[in-house]
Amino acid sequence: MQRSIAELADLLKTREVSSVQLTNNCLARIEELNSALNAFITITADSALAQATEADEEIRRGRWRGPLHGIPLGLKDLIDTAEVLTTAASGLFKDRVPKQDADVVSRLKAAGAVLIGKQNLHEFAYGGSSLVSYYGDVRNPWNVAHISGGSSGGSAAAVSAGLCYGAIGTDTAGSIREPAALCGVVGLKPTYGRVSVRGVIPLSPSLDHVGPIARTVADAAIMLHAIVDGGKGDGSDGVKFSAQGMKPLRIGVPRKFFYEGLDSEVESAVEEALSVLQTLGHENREIDLPVPQDRTLQSGEAYAYHAKFVRESPHLYQPETLRRIRSGEDISSADILRCREELQHTRRDIAKIFEEIDVLVTPTTPIPAPSIAELRKDPDSLRPMEILLLRNTRPANVWGLPAISLPCGFTNAGLPIGLQIIGAHWAEATVLQLAYEYEQATTWHEREPTLSGM
Repeated sequence: MQRSIAELADLLKTREVSSVQLTNNCLARIEELNSALNAFITITADSALAQATEADEEIRRGRWRGPLHGIPLGLKDLIDTAEVLTTAASGLFKDRVPKQDADVVSRLKAAGAVLIGKQNLHEFAYGGSSLVSYYGDVRNPWNVAHISGGSSGGSAAAVSAGLCYGAIGTDTAGSIREPAALCGVVGLKPTYGRVSVRGVIPLSPSLDHVGPIARTVADAAIMLHAIVDGGKGDGSDGVKFSAQGMKPLRIGVPRKFFYEGLDSEVESAVEEALSVLQTLGHENREIDLPVPQDRTLQSGEAYAYHAKFVRESPHLYQPETLRRIRSGEDISSADILRCREELQHTRRDIAKIFEEIDVLVTPTTPIPAPSIAELRKDPDSLRPMEILLLRNTRPANVWGLPAISLPCGFTNAGLPIGLQIIGAHWAEATVLQLAYEYEQATTWHEREPTLSGM
């Protein structure tokens, strides 16, 4: 079984393993599997090995920077890296090389992480399948005939298959959590504003979040601690977990909307997960709450960013991405301002629900990963399928709430199923602790893909 970041951190600190060893292992794994998964666009082998060598030397001198020091990580190719290609998986940006690192990259470098490459995604993050990319489809490590999800599909696939030990993704409507669920790993969307998005190519600035994808909850917490915006709390409350567990929580179970029309195997796995949480001493309470479904703000903000490019170089986009961007063409600046005001009211209103409960628990996706062939057979089904896959994750972006997806089962065909835990604003610690308790009470996170269907 692949070791976690938390385990490797101790081994690196005591010099029982080296960062160069770990980095070479990841590079060998990428060489072996990336042609099947198409998870990476750019592999920065030389700079990664240089960073690993530097990390080993610093640790040898007693200058250990923390649990990410010397750990190979990947970055969604939407996140600016100085002097390294950053494409957003688009022909429009195929030659784009930023001069500055995004804030999140600067923070990872300060933590001593080894950045091993840039990962494939749904073009400009405008979708949930990672089947629309200038660089081709991303494939699911559990069965390469199926999608990895999106838009952070390459990041989730790479972590799941062991091509890196963690990755940084972005999430506007579920683009960290949905692929994490479909690929059987952990994905965390922090509270809106917790992690800086400066230097990240935007989809919808009012809804965009940056967060970690990892194999375990503890690893996601370690990564969060490294990337949090210093002005919004240091995030350290989410890193160390209590062996004795936590006080009993009031778990809100919103049956309407979130539990409707579920695949039978997803429904069974999530009901079993609720039973496990109850066994751990928590109280499940069925609740009703209004769920925002309007996508006007996302469409309007996406078009506003792309308007100049669409006018000048429409041919450089994938046709489906261009169609989606143009859907916001008639949304005015006044409409966007109105939607932003409504968003603030919505975020204030949802905070009231946490007077009655401590967290919400839902399926991450209503269905497991669809097959690529079925979506290719009927191209008109792609967007409706993506909207369905993102149905349960999108509300947390509108609310600006922290939310995590972690494995809670597998279908009979061997495809992963994800459980979503949503907390109050700034309550990452509660979300992470409950996720950790569930993870430790089950064994789903111990499974690894064998890359079937290759």
